[in-house]
Amino acid sequence: MLKTIDSLGELRGKRVLVRADLNVPLDGTTITDDGRIRAALPTLTRLVEAGARVVVISHLGRPQGAPEEKYSLQPVVGRLGELLGQDVAFATDTVGASAQDVVSALEDGRVAVLENLRFNAGETAKDDAERLAFATELAALGDAFVSDGFGVVHRKQASVYELATLLPAAAGELVVSEVESLRKVTDEPERPFVVVLGGAKIADKLGVIDSLLGKADRILIGGGMAYTFQKAKGYEVGQSLLDESKIDVVREYMERAERDGVELVLPVDTVVAAEFSADATPTVVSVEEIPADQEGMDIGPKTAELFGQKISDAATVFWNGPMGVFEFENFAKGTISVAETLSKASGYTVVGGGDSAAAVRTLGFDESLFSHISTGGGASLELIEGKDLPGISILEEDNA
Repeated sequence: MLKTIDSLGELRGKRVLVRADLNVPLDGTTITDDGRIRAALPTLTRLVEAGARVVVISHLGRPQGAPEEKYSLQPVVGRLGELLGQDVAFATDTVGASAQDVVSALEDGRVAVLENLRFNAGETAKDDAERLAFATELAALGDAFVSDGFGVVHRKQASVYELATLLPAAAGELVVSEVESLRKVTDEPERPFVVVLGGAKIADKLGVIDSLLGKADRILIGGGMAYTFQKAKGYEVGQSLLDESKIDVVREYMERAERDGVELVLPVDTVVAAEFSADATPTVVSVEEIPADQEGMDIGPKTAELFGQKISDAATVFWNGPMGVFEFENFAKGTISVAETLSKASGYTVVGGGDSAAAVRTLGFDESLFSHISTGGGASLELIEGKDLPGISILEEDNA
């Protein structure tokens, strides 16, 4: 069991450090998807209403341990303030004079945001002592710690792991919800249990397939990763994404699936184009007839229909990874089809974060039509895979 905010006791007047995941996509300084900010609201609102002095810490992008203006959290502060209905203070550093002054000036029920954690090299350092040193500086700014950035709980980083060892720590509302929702998929899911996997890199999904071959009733494979499966079956894939080094592993998975009675469903047709471009002309071909000079860009209409049939009667569905290059309108139909089928399904439907969650929002789907949309692609996959997540294990009650 995770330690929850209740375990922290009375919070009025206390400084509570909240590790959120405010790593939102930006176009310059304009937020193009505020989903992660909205996901942080239940925890922040609860702490504000409890009279805590809330200090939000997060990363944005991948700065290399030093300040970079394009990765500043400043654009996030205004949107967070709008959603919370209060002016949010902003510190221009992580643990320096500005952070200390801003935190000192906080009043009960008010919120401040510190600058991007990754502007300090200690946040992501490989050296344990360096991470601990940074976490110690952060801890000096708080009386308690709430971990609510699910998208980073699979990382052993200063604000995720070490900080939880230095202050009374608990999981926030988002992390509790994520873990409970994803464990419904891993621990005794209702059946039929259907898994839909897509995305570009097959290497990212091999561990998940390996784990789920013993749990799922059906595994549907789309996206760029499907072409390695097609190659393993002996088909030519033209210029499509292909990981030659994984063909033997994929072939072994197909043999295991057949032996264990797991239905492994691959595309039967694909949408190809002569170039990777939004303006490229789409052509539908059988997976057995991909031209040598063409690249697979999406699952075809017959595959979309087949996948729909395989999902429609599911009691539990886990989906991670788009079916094609959904960012290009000409190659979004497969992903739209899967999202539509999930949105109408009567079973428990989980969208496993990352590009799948982005696709649901970008393509205009009502998020409430899905049982759960994860905020962490990598974290959700590792949890489904059964890996130990440092930011979760440190919050378990047996670590108290």
